[in-house]
Amino acid sequence: MSSFGVPAASIAKFHYKFISEPKNLLAQNVCIKQNVLDVMRMCAVETTPHVFNYKVETEVKPVTNQQSSGRCWIFALLNCMRIPFSKHLTIEEFEFSQNYLFFWDKIERLNYRLNAFVETARRGEPVDGRLVQHLLHNPSEDGGQWHMLVNLVEKYGVMPKKCYPDTWTCENSRRLGLILNNKMREYCVLLRAMVSKGLGDADISTEIERMMEEIYRIVSICTGTPPDTFTWYYYDKDKKFHSVGPISPVDFYQQYVKPHFNVLDKVVIVNDPRPDNSYDKLYTVEYLNNMTGSGPVLYINQPSDILKKYAALSIKNNEPVWFGSDVNQHCSWQKFGLEDLKLYDYNLVFGTSVLNISKAERLMYQESLMTHAMVLTGLLEEESKTKLWRIENSWSETGGEKGYMAMTDDWFSEFVFEVAVDKKYLPQEILSILDQEPKVLPAWDPMGALAQCAPLPASSAFAEKCEQSSCRPKL
Repeated sequence: MSSFGVPAASIAKFHYKFISEPKNLLAQNVCIKQNVLDVMRMCAVETTPHVFNYKVETEVKPVTNQQSSGRCWIFALLNCMRIPFSKHLTIEEFEFSQNYLFFWDKIERLNYRLNAFVETARRGEPVDGRLVQHLLHNPSEDGGQWHMLVNLVEKYGVMPKKCYPDTWTCENSRRLGLILNNKMREYCVLLRAMVSKGLGDADISTEIERMMEEIYRIVSICTGTPPDTFTWYYYDKDKKFHSVGPISPVDFYQQYVKPHFNVLDKVVIVNDPRPDNSYDKLYTVEYLNNMTGSGPVLYINQPSDILKKYAALSIKNNEPVWFGSDVNQHCSWQKFGLEDLKLYDYNLVFGTSVLNISKAERLMYQESLMTHAMVLTGLLEEESKTKLWRIENSWSETGGEKGYMAMTDDWFSEFVFEVAVDKKYLPQEILSILDQEPKVLPAWDPMGALAQCAPLPASSAFAEKCEQSSCRPKL
């Protein structure tokens, strides 16, 4: 008998204990024939109501669908934005163009990353070091953070989807990502060689401009080229005809959207309970951005109860809230549209729990991080305590409660990592934290994770989106 690996005596002991427990054999008989999550799902969740005593007045149709792309962060912003916009114009159905921000994010993000390649080369960072390898892992990824949205909207504005609709590629973005990643790694080789040869800023800037012309060409071919101006025609809820334009996307945002939803007024509060990252402090992440020359991505770190408090206050004042969470965890999207720590009974089936470590430890040991952005639009409160939160998702109407989800308050505590709330709701002691010099976390830190989850097709054998871990970015 071989002496390496798990000892044979231990294997025999494990097997004897396994077959000696009838419940193990029953669980095995069931689980080898069907989805293990269906076996573990608790019947009680079937009675969970999607009813809320606080909800934003206007939930605009249609429920959006990001398709097979990592654009959830863009959808979440535009879903927040369209609520006050549609209320002001008295329209019941409307979408902003998600493809428009997707296009400009690709252009700006890759320009930012090219400049990061140059900077890290000048710093002497080795190509096989952790930082450069992180920057090369998926340089054109779809996902993003709130401050990246601010960059895009402030520079490029927004426009109606009817004036610049989705294309096949932006709805199925994987192939474009592979092409762009190929080019970015090629460019990194060239730029690092130029730095190694001692070439100056002028030569490198000229080369980056050549590279960006290629990037612009590729993205334009795949997603279409955004118009400089557009004219938008629409009917209000009383069937009255209206026309806006010709107008630029920037002017459209400034005149028609910003008075009702100003991205600059939102403040990102995060919950990072790791012992090295204190509350009431300001944080940023190295090389986490999508636009050169813009301000850093900033986080105010607070206990989870503070995130809940100001998210609830926003909803009670009829304002939706952009938020980021680890959507995979303890979630049933297709069947129940529910995120609940009690959704699956792992102990009943396996004799062990998957909630044995803390939120801080899950961050530290690569078990959890933000993967998806959605919108909080309501809450169920009883005796001054929140029980459920209502979520507008961007995975179409085919799952959840006609595209909406419910999230228990306990789930919020464990798996929600950030919210973007209006500064008018925050006390001065929190706002003053923005005056601090931020602590810079390394580029690979989990707080730099990008929201980018996309649903799988409902016809898939794994149609329960949250059963998958493929959307979780590597640390």
